[in-house]
Amino acid sequence: MKILMISSYLPYPLHSGGQVRLFNLVKELSGKHEITLICENRDHQTIEDVKAVEKICKKVITVARRKQWSIENIVKSVGSSQSFLVTGHTNLMMQKAIQQELAKQKFDLIHVETFYVMQNLVSNIPIVLVEHNIEYQVYKRFMDQTPLPVRPLLSWDIAKIKRNEEAAWSQATELVAVSDEDKKVMEQEGFSPAVVSNGVDIDKFSLKTQKKQSFDAQRKILFIGDFKWLQNRDSVKFVIEEVWPRISLKLKSENVQHTLWIVGRHIPESIRSLTNNPNVLFDEESSAKSTPEIFQEADVLLAPIRVGGGTSYKILESMACGTPVVTMPLSASAIHANDGEQLMVGKNASELAEKTVSVLNDNKLYEKIGKGGRLLIEEKYSWKTIAKELEKVYSQVVK
Repeated sequence: MKILMISSYLPYPLHSGGQVRLFNLVKELSGKHEITLICENRDHQTIEDVKAVEKICKKVITVARRKQWSIENIVKSVGSSQSFLVTGHTNLMMQKAIQQELAKQKFDLIHVETFYVMQNLVSNIPIVLVEHNIEYQVYKRFMDQTPLPVRPLLSWDIAKIKRNEEAAWSQATELVAVSDEDKKVMEQEGFSPAVVSNGVDIDKFSLKTQKKQSFDAQRKILFIGDFKWLQNRDSVKFVIEEVWPRISLKLKSENVQHTLWIVGRHIPESIRSLTNNPNVLFDEESSAKSTPEIFQEADVLLAPIRVGGGTSYKILESMACGTPVVTMPLSASAIHANDGEQLMVGKNASELAEKTVSVLNDNKLYEKIGKGGRLLIEEKYSWKTIAKELEKVYSQVVK
């Protein structure tokens, strides 16, 4: 097939979940299909980044990403039916690039990444729209945790996001969700999406070969994330203020050396200022390491994702390495993983702390969770398997 992909981001370097997903899917699909990518390019992304994507596409066209936080965008969104999110991604350069490419070539389908670039496209060609999250839900969950005085303003824009998002769903020939949870929400609104989950490079993220160390060694409990995303800022704040004190108290009483290892680029001062506990390590330098190396070094991944949907790459990748994951029910159900078999699940701070300590204290449980998680990834979440699921969607729109 000849596929025109339109994306709100250049899928390289692999710093975010969206970049990881799109890059790996294009890499798998390019062996069978001819892909032209038109995408927004951020200021920090380089010519080398574009060249990396060109290796797996027939053609890559980038347009400068408009600055989101500007007076112009705020004024436009306040005075229109478009949400602030959609306003920031309305890009005349992208619209022109799409029109020119459609005039030059005949495509079998258009694959769109994220609904908030759909307004840049006008075409009669079948459209596959892929939603990484249900955006209005992400913002709604965030709003519910903000101070009451700011909620009315946020609520107004979230209502517009919902209208914009559902309007984009209705324009798509085929709608794709990344989790059953998101699919259910879409179905409640009258849509019938396919599910194409996130995945893992199972060769790159290999199973740990070293045996679990004795408790004489330092226990590294990892939190990893890109702190520009509100989901990660919310989660790490929850961990530092509510979960970690419970874990630390228990391990300290058992004379176990322990560290909360917080890894990420550009950790904001608002996060650093939450604690002066010497056992909490804010580590930006390690974000330069390969992600598999970080998961190999950690003893447990603590990933209580409270804001957001879909499936989390950090959880899938940690499981692929055999590093036990402690998370919340939403994330476990999204990948059909069972508590005590492929990962550990806690509903609140107390349960998350209890599950973290229990998996560290029990070598047999530790090994069971590590191997069970890896097996689940191999069976259901390799990129080769995920790409085949996406191809099934393509075949539905091109008959």
